[in-house]
Amino acid sequence: MLFSSPVFIFAFLPIVLFLIGIGKKQFHNSILLIASLIFYAWGSLSQTPIFIFSILINYIFGLLIHKYRDTNDKLILSLAVIINLSLLGYYKYFNFFIDNINLFKATPIEYTPIGLPIGISFFTFHALSYVIDVYRRKVDVQKNFLDLALYISFFPQLIAGPIVRYYDVATQFANRTMSLEKAAFGIQRFIFGLAKKVIIANTFAYIADGIFNNPADSLSTGAAWLGIISYTIQIYFDFSGYSDMAIGLAKIFGFDFPENFNYPYSSQSIKEFWRRWHISLSTWFRDFLYIPLGGNKGSEAKTLRNLLIVFFCTGFWHGANWTFIVWGMYHGLFLLLERVGLDKIISKMPSPLRVAYTLFVVMIGWVFFRAEQISEAWIFIGRMFGISNGTVSSVFAIEFINPKVIILLVIAILYSFRIFRAVSDKVISKYTLQPVLEYRFYLAKFMFAAVLFFFALAYLAANTYNPFIYFRF
Repeated sequence: MLFSSPVFIFAFLPIVLFLIGIGKKQFHNSILLIASLIFYAWGSLSQTPIFIFSILINYIFGLLIHKYRDTNDKLILSLAVIINLSLLGYYKYFNFFIDNINLFKATPIEYTPIGLPIGISFFTFHALSYVIDVYRRKVDVQKNFLDLALYISFFPQLIAGPIVRYYDVATQFANRTMSLEKAAFGIQRFIFGLAKKVIIANTFAYIADGIFNNPADSLSTGAAWLGIISYTIQIYFDFSGYSDMAIGLAKIFGFDFPENFNYPYSSQSIKEFWRRWHISLSTWFRDFLYIPLGGNKGSEAKTLRNLLIVFFCTGFWHGANWTFIVWGMYHGLFLLLERVGLDKIISKMPSPLRVAYTLFVVMIGWVFFRAEQISEAWIFIGRMFGISNGTVSSVFAIEFINPKVIILLVIAILYSFRIFRAVSDKVISKYTLQPVLEYRFYLAKFMFAAVLFFFALAYLAANTYNPFIYFRF
């Protein structure tokens, strides 16, 4: 069940809100837990037992770490990490490993492909963050099974994040406030994310898929550039749109989730990009992998090694394909280069050129992220720069361009480079300082949200094309 589907918007969410509205506060967590399990089972009923097993086993591990603190807690934590990663490894990477082994065997291993449970990368990382933080004594153990189950399964962040650390919300399960002000903010944030996903991401997803689904050597240079520009827009507005919807939904129910994106395409280095892109994932790997490996406390060589390990894992976390590993190592390489001196060169460049450098590097990386095979990615990049190897182009950019695409492209660019945000900040500073005008400002925000919601629903009604990139993760 997607947040951007009619069944969620017009059935699931209203029913949950109604039950919360009529239910006593003491039953709110139970209502949300049941709703979250239904939400998960709706899209992955056969794999729901795996999900429930993950919740149960991590609840037990938390209790055991707390009970045997200072004696066997490290052994228990090690076992928890091994079981969680084994669960993730089996369901997400088993097919990948067998396929790669078969490349070197005369008689391939026959096997039945294993289905990927929805959101397993996210709920595994949620569970791990809980047991590790209990071990580190950053949070108290959660003895209420229903509250821990709600933390891991809470439907707004279940299938696409953000990866909410337990200590960020630990106190909110028992003490949180639902209010009209929070609900109004949450609804507006949800609508904004819905519009980003349905209007912009889906439009450019159609173009990106239309281009990438053709053989790379059939693309013209213009088509190749349009394809990667479209995918660059799609993945940002798709994923950040879902994060906006998750944060908005959580706010409606009284939870405060951390931000997950901060205009990453306006970054002036790859290092800054990773402080702005998928912030919750970057923070998770920093706290649970980079720092335990030694971070930047050791020699420069060890620091560079740690960076490469982290970005190998970052790439592999995204998918069981060599293209994701190459994408992760590619970003790790540029972070390494910036650390050993490239940053000094970049810092002397004008700001627009620094942004252009970062965006160029990111876009080339997205080619590997989107392509099915590494060889196909190299051919695609070659087409971007006019390398044809004698093959004739049969797919051209003009086939995918129309006035609607141009208008949405301009909107996407203005948003991505914080132009709208800069204008908005000036308007806010002007209107909120004058009480007489503040009412008009909030009325205008309400009207804008209503218009966005109308257009988003119109897009949903007119199109059945509604892909979701992060289902594969």
